[in-house]
Amino acid sequence: MNKAEPLTVKIMDKEYRIACPEEEKDNLKASADLLNEKLNEIKQQGSVIGTERIAIMAALNMSHEILHNQSIVEQHDDLNERIDDLSERITDSMRDIQLV
Repeated sequence: MNKAEPLTVKIMDKEYRIACPEEEKDNLKASADLLNEKLNEIKQQGSVIGTERIAIMAALNMSHEILHNQSIVEQHDDLNERIDDLSERITDSMRDIQLV
Protein backbone atom coordinates (compact mmCIF):
# COMPACT_ATOMS: atom_id res chain seq x y z
CA MET A 1 0.00 0.00 0.00
CA ASN A 2 1.32 3.43 -0.93
CA LYS A 3 1.91 5.90 1.86
CA ALA A 4 -0.18 9.05 1.77
CA GLU A 5 1.87 12.22 1.59
CA PRO A 6 0.56 15.72 2.35
CA LEU A 7 -0.43 17.85 -0.60
CA THR A 8 -1.41 21.51 -0.33
CA VAL A 9 -4.22 22.75 -2.55
CA LYS A 10 -5.64 26.25 -2.67
CA ILE A 11 -9.41 26.63 -2.78
CA MET A 12 -10.97 30.09 -2.75
CA ASP A 13 -7.69 31.63 -1.61
CA LYS A 14 -7.36 29.28 1.37
CA GLU A 15 -4.76 26.55 1.59
CA TYR A 16 -5.68 23.01 2.60
CA ARG A 17 -3.21 20.23 3.37
CA ILE A 18 -4.57 16.87 2.36
CA ALA A 19 -3.03 13.43 2.79
CA CYS A 20 -2.89 11.87 -0.64
CA PRO A 21 -1.15 8.86 -2.22
CA GLU A 22 1.49 9.90 -4.74
CA GLU A 23 -0.39 8.34 -7.68
CA GLU A 24 -3.51 10.40 -6.85
CA LYS A 25 -1.86 13.81 -6.55
CA ASP A 26 -2.50 14.87 -10.14
CA ASN A 27 -6.17 13.90 -9.82
CA LEU A 28 -6.51 15.80 -6.56
CA LYS A 29 -4.91 18.90 -8.09
CA ALA A 30 -7.26 18.65 -11.08
CA SER A 31 -10.22 18.27 -8.72
CA ALA A 32 -9.18 21.37 -6.80
CA ASP A 33 -8.79 23.29 -10.07
CA LEU A 34 -12.24 22.22 -11.23
CA LEU A 35 -13.77 23.16 -7.88
CA ASN A 36 -12.10 26.59 -7.99
CA GLU A 37 -13.41 27.10 -11.51
CA LYS A 38 -16.98 26.31 -10.43
CA LEU A 39 -16.68 28.46 -7.30
CA ASN A 40 -15.36 31.40 -9.33
CA GLU A 41 -18.18 31.06 -11.88
CA ILE A 42 -20.77 31.35 -9.11
CA LYS A 43 -18.88 34.17 -7.38
CA GLN A 44 -18.62 36.18 -10.62
CA GLN A 45 -22.35 35.88 -11.27
CA GLY A 46 -22.85 37.90 -8.11
CA SER A 47 -26.21 36.32 -7.30
CA VAL A 48 -24.82 34.32 -4.36
CA ILE A 49 -23.10 36.09 -1.50
CA GLY A 50 -20.96 34.43 1.15
CA THR A 51 -18.27 31.80 0.91
CA GLU A 52 -20.38 29.04 2.44
CA ARG A 53 -23.32 29.69 0.11
CA ILE A 54 -21.03 29.80 -2.90
CA ALA A 55 -19.50 26.47 -1.85
CA ILE A 56 -22.96 24.91 -1.36
CA MET A 57 -24.14 26.12 -4.77
CA ALA A 58 -20.98 24.79 -6.44
CA ALA A 59 -21.43 21.41 -4.73
CA LEU A 60 -25.09 21.32 -5.75
CA ASN A 61 -24.26 22.20 -9.37
CA MET A 62 -21.49 19.59 -9.54
CA SER A 63 -23.75 16.94 -7.98
CA HIS A 64 -26.42 17.75 -10.54
CA GLU A 65 -23.89 17.37 -13.38
CA ILE A 66 -22.75 14.00 -12.01
CA LEU A 67 -26.31 12.69 -11.74
CA HIS A 68 -27.14 13.99 -15.21
CA ASN A 69 -24.08 12.26 -16.67
CA GLN A 70 -24.92 9.03 -14.84
CA SER A 71 -28.39 9.18 -16.37
CA ILE A 72 -26.90 9.55 -19.85
CA VAL A 73 -24.58 6.58 -19.24
CA GLU A 74 -27.51 4.48 -18.03
CA GLN A 75 -29.50 5.42 -21.14
CA HIS A 76 -26.57 4.39 -23.33
CA ASP A 77 -26.21 1.13 -21.42
CA ASP A 78 -29.92 0.43 -21.92
CA LEU A 79 -29.63 1.25 -25.62
CA ASN A 80 -26.59 -1.00 -26.00
CA GLU A 81 -28.46 -3.82 -24.28
CA ARG A 82 -31.40 -3.39 -26.66
CA ILE A 83 -29.03 -3.37 -29.65
CA ASP A 84 -27.37 -6.57 -28.40
CA ASP A 85 -30.79 -8.21 -27.98
CA LEU A 86 -31.85 -7.20 -31.50
CA SER A 87 -28.55 -8.38 -32.93
CA GLU A 88 -29.01 -11.74 -31.25
CA ARG A 89 -32.54 -12.02 -32.60
CA ILE A 90 -31.35 -11.17 -36.12
CA THR A 91 -28.54 -13.73 -35.86
CA ASP A 92 -31.01 -16.38 -34.66
CA SER A 93 -33.42 -15.51 -37.50
CA MET A 94 -30.63 -15.73 -40.07
CA ARG A 95 -29.60 -19.10 -38.66
CA ASP A 96 -33.20 -20.34 -38.93
CA ILE A 97 -33.42 -19.14 -42.55
CA GLN A 98 -30.20 -20.98 -43.47
CA LEU A 99 -31.53 -24.20 -41.96
CA VAL A 100 -34.63 -24.17 -44.15
